[in-house]
Amino acid sequence: MTITGTVPTLSQTVEGFSSALTASPEAGTITPKVTTQHQSGTATTVTVQAGPHNFVIDEPETLGGANAGANPVEHLLASLATCQVITYQVWAAKLGITVETLEVDAHGDLDIRGFFGVDDSVPAGFNAINTTVRISGPESAERYAELSAAVEAHCPVGDTLTRGVSINTDVEIQP
Repeated sequence: MTITGTVPTLSQTVEGFSSALTASPEAGTITPKVTTQHQSGTATTVTVQAGPHNFVIDEPETLGGANAGANPVEHLLASLATCQVITYQVWAAKLGITVETLEVDAHGDLDIRGFFGVDDSVPAGFNAINTTVRISGPESAERYAELSAAVEAHCPVGDTLTRGVSINTDVEIQP
């Protein structure tokens, strides 16, 4: 949606996309992509390209890395927490709810025995992820509960993590 001469508000963007996707549901499928590459000469440093953005992911020194960036599980937590923040903003605009401040913390327990193969009965990933949402504004507790329910139902990263998806991997051996 484009509004000539002005930057659209989030409410205008949400309304424009909602209308366009109702009219053309097939336009709703997008395919985000990232490309990662191990940095030569390092143990665990990985460069990531996500669209026009580049960043580094690494392990802390205690796990053999150089601590050149947050590690993959921290990025997973950050993906969930930031997706929740954005989903709160989108749904606040959609529901006409005012949000003055919004902060999300995410944490989880990870038993690294699974990652290192020390105990195959231990999952390699999180056992659970917990988030804490701190929100303020002039709305009633009931309105913020309505907003929270909408976020729980519509957060793409939260949905992916709780629903689970298949991961299909092709390995190409290069000469």
